Amino acid sequence: MIRHVLPPSADQLEAARRVIGDHLVATPTVTISLRGRPVLAKLESLQPTGSFKVRGALAAIDAAHRDDPSGAVVTSSAGNHGLGIAHASMVLGVRATVVVPANASHAKVKKLREYDIELIQFGSSYDDAQTHGLELAQERSIRYISPFNDTNVIAGQATVLDEMLLQAPEIEHLVVSVGGGGMISGILLSRDDHGRGDIRVTGIQPAESAALYHVLRGATMGEVVHRPTIADGLAGGGDDGSVTNELIARYRVPLILVPEIEIRRAVRETIETNGLVMEGSAAASYAAITGNHVNDTTSRIGFVASGRNISHELLVELLREPLA
Repeated sequence: MIRHVLPPSADQLEAARRVIGDHLVATPTVTISLRGRPVLAKLESLQPTGSFKVRGALAAIDAAHRDDPSGAVVTSSAGNHGLGIAHASMVLGVRATVVVPANASHAKVKKLREYDIELIQFGSSYDDAQTHGLELAQERSIRYISPFNDTNVIAGQATVLDEMLLQAPEIEHLVVSVGGGGMISGILLSRDDHGRGDIRVTGIQPAESAALYHVLRGATMGEVVHRPTIADGLAGGGDDGSVTNELIARYRVPLILVPEIEIRRAVRETIETNGLVMEGSAAASYAAITGNHVNDTTSRIGFVASGRNISHELLVELLREPLA
């Protein structure tokens, strides 16, 4: 089902900044060494839910609560967006239902169970969970909040770059992991809002599950083949007709595919060299820079360390794999 959504307005961007400023502490932007090269890293892995997704969730639930103070919301998620909705619903006092696939990350499901939400595991993919979430929203006459194809979610994700521009205004090139495209869309709008069109933005997708890469080359979501990837937060994502597709195409953002073996290696490398725990979705951007997939060796480059929610079992497995 195609859901037509508009990009956020200036008022919606400002509302997102207010609610996020009220409930979240700005995450730091630090300089780390990527094989000897100084690179800026926006540590969204330090968010209370372990992921940047809490930004969009707060903005979307705040908007829903202002529209209907007694209302409830439902969402679908691969995990991190669900955690953001769970946290935001607790903070803002809104009832929430979160639908995740039956095979969702054990680490993320375990964290979701700690919140006072209705948690439903349904289907074997994000698409299955989304279909069920949309059906529940219609049956219950409540608001559905997409992880990416939602005006207020995108407005919330825009605050990632808002903060970076205060912390590291020297940035010239930002590398962003892309699933459904909510964060990169928000970053593009924030870049415009701050008059920083000089900053290059590059999107990264796992080669094993790169829906937007193929859709922007003429495929439909149903035609895209998805294979297993440890970047589970990026897997599957995207809707035909999503506003994020439109924004990424409009700004002509290059999307680069990173091999699975390099994402796996990046998770281990960033722990051993920088002491940072990153899940596969975040490590995809790290891998793109260290693997020279991003054609830029001179700019002041940075990436978003978008999340840390990786299972202990997978982390141990990756730490045992050789770097070479």
